[in-house]
Amino acid sequence: MKICVLPGDGIGPEITAEAVRVLKALDLRIEMEEALLGGCAVDATGNPYPEATQNLARASDAVLLGAVGGPQWDNLPREQRPERGLLGIRKDLGLFANLRPAILYPELANASTLKPEVVAGLDILIVRELTGDIYFGQPRGIEVRNGERVGFNTMIYSESEIRRILRVAFEAAMKRNKKVCSVDKMNVLECTQLWRDVAIEVGKEYPEVELSHLLVDNAAMQLVRAPKQFDVMVTGNMFGDILSDEASMLTGSIGMLPSASLDANNKGMYEPSHGSAPDIAGQGVANPLATILSAAMMLRYTFADEAAAQRVEGAVKKVLAQGFRTGDIYEPGTKRVGTREMGDAVLAAL
Repeated sequence: MKICVLPGDGIGPEITAEAVRVLKALDLRIEMEEALLGGCAVDATGNPYPEATQNLARASDAVLLGAVGGPQWDNLPREQRPERGLLGIRKDLGLFANLRPAILYPELANASTLKPEVVAGLDILIVRELTGDIYFGQPRGIEVRNGERVGFNTMIYSESEIRRILRVAFEAAMKRNKKVCSVDKMNVLECTQLWRDVAIEVGKEYPEVELSHLLVDNAAMQLVRAPKQFDVMVTGNMFGDILSDEASMLTGSIGMLPSASLDANNKGMYEPSHGSAPDIAGQGVANPLATILSAAMMLRYTFADEAAAQRVEGAVKKVLAQGFRTGDIYEPGTKRVGTREMGDAVLAAL
């Protein structure tokens, strides 16, 4: 198993280091090699997704990513910004399906800003299409029209793009509680009218799965009002970007949530749902658990090693039950630890 490790920027190197330690402790046949992506790649090569990284990522079975970005690169030309590296590797590897679980661990119920009875037992999977929509649609740009600047982007989806991401959602639901909620804005966007039409067609292929539809504004409200009504939610790139971040905060800390981005053959890039957190970078206080759980998702989806995935997830649950907490999930009566100490605790639990 060959893994391309991309520590990235900000807290990325700190948190990926702990996930790498966990993977090594499993005593599996894994080869890991590091490369540059994001701001660090721009500094070293002028390119957020340099050729050497492209070659390694393509030759690897999976990619483990920390995080990219930071304010020091915000004023660069758009094509050189760290986020362009992230979009580039997703497109290059054909990673069209983003899986983001939102799971509330019982020990962290008080960390959520919602009442415990609203979020207790929460377990949602958001499936987001990742390589289409308004983020990639052409034409796009900023130009002068009638003497003033005008910005424009194109929301576009083909039937085949919609169909393949919906199948990912339905297949996931078959292994869960057999409910899919498809999110669109069909009342005003023709692009998402097509989305709903195709969702209904694909739903007929899965008669055991209950299919429902919500407009995105209502879906955002329902996620806060009664999140446990959902099992699998599936939506396009832009809506999914927003809703998955909203769902992550139901659990109390985005620092706890992993993600997987998969191609048609389950080759994937695995990363925490949070960003590079430049304000705490280098301080050794970042929460590595989302990255460690992302490594568990890698074992499950790309390497089909369910036993190893469950070992890692079980170790994380044990550490939380033992009261270990990084600053983002700390509460009085628990043991506050740093990044490395949390990694040590997971290794001990393994």
